[in-house]
Amino acid sequence: MERTEDQKRRESVALFRHALIGDLVHEHQGLYARLRAKADRDYEIPFSKRRRVAVETLRDWLRQYRKGGFEALLPRPRSDNGLCRALPRELSDWLVEYKDSHRELTVPKLLEKAVEMGKVEDGLQLSAATVHRLLAQHGLNRSENADRGKDHRHFEYEQAGELWMSDVMHGPGVVVGEKKKRKSYLIGIIDDATRLVPYAAFALNENTASYLPVLEQAVLRRGVPKRLYVDNGSVFRTHHLAVVCARLGITLIHARPYQPQGKGKQERFFRTVRMRFLSGIAADALTSLAALNQAFWAWVEGEYHRAPHRGLDGECPQDRWAERSGDVRTAPSGLGDLFLFEQKRKVHKDRTVSLDGVMYEVGAELVGETVLLRYEPQRKGKPVQVWRNGKFLQEAKVVDAYANCFVRRDRKDSALGRPEEPTAGLTLSNFKREGE
Repeated sequence: MERTEDQKRRESVALFRHALIGDLVHEHQGLYARLRAKADRDYEIPFSKRRRVAVETLRDWLRQYRKGGFEALLPRPRSDNGLCRALPRELSDWLVEYKDSHRELTVPKLLEKAVEMGKVEDGLQLSAATVHRLLAQHGLNRSENADRGKDHRHFEYEQAGELWMSDVMHGPGVVVGEKKKRKSYLIGIIDDATRLVPYAAFALNENTASYLPVLEQAVLRRGVPKRLYVDNGSVFRTHHLAVVCARLGITLIHARPYQPQGKGKQERFFRTVRMRFLSGIAADALTSLAALNQAFWAWVEGEYHRAPHRGLDGECPQDRWAERSGDVRTAPSGLGDLFLFEQKRKVHKDRTVSLDGVMYEVGAELVGETVLLRYEPQRKGKPVQVWRNGKFLQEAKVVDAYANCFVRRDRKDSALGRPEEPTAGLTLSNFKREGE
């Protein structure tokens, strides 16, 4: 009997779970330490955006497997089969917006209101659990009693640059290379006091290499903030980002896990992007990442920054920024160097070092030495800085193997490159004698 797609998915999840706990089935000594070590790693979890598994979850899987074998690791079939589990983007935005303005509504009442106002397409059956999860992601499904005793008070800084918020939003597919489509991610930064966007851009990855250029542009355009408020995603938990913020004098603040209330302003900006920009985007804007960013930034500067903002009592972000940005620190000189990535490499005998699959050439005096390469990851193949003992030495360029064929070498350097020509010192008489 042929397996359904749902069965295949459940088996894939069970196989992943078994791969994590299979080597611990017969272990009892030091079990918690080994579970803790597994919980501290990142994984590609099937059909999930999460990257880690909690110790308690691993322990549950281990207990289930010991009791019921592989079958016990299979996820339980969903109880909402036949109902919609993927909400249309326009509907999910409306549900969040309406619930934010009517906190007293329960999920069933909210669904009734959506049907009554014609927000639900004919034939679409909504799952209450799906809507509940949607509201939970935005911190909107908690009752007043559930939040009693917790401090979720509204906050807003007075001056521009006192706090920037940053997050990543899943964007549309864009054409990359030879008509190949890839998913994009909007990396956004917003100023808390003015709701102005110092900078934001779509990228093809949500990693540190994509995030730091956005932060660098924001600092160049709008100065250095005092605080940067981010979530707990892997892109914001890197050593490199922490070092950059420390060097700039920015206090890096991470939100508490599972408490999205503090990022409400950033989430509202993303909803505005989806409802006012992406909903009416032209097809030409999706032909390349550059075209998408050009259209997006034109919308930010031409519409979003100039439109009255409800959170600013009807004032627009650019006017509020002009009023309250007098104390913002300007970007320091040499800002770009602070954002460079760093890798240590040992120089080979042929005077080369390898970085991300590209060979670079350095001076012969560095052969056998360990050097520090400083580079921009988004500019692969461009010259990189070479440092040693805290001092800048030179710029290394990509090896040009063909040009090296014509470089004249001394005898002492022949072992490091192309050997000398065998006829280099021969006279005509010597040449004739050798040919006789």
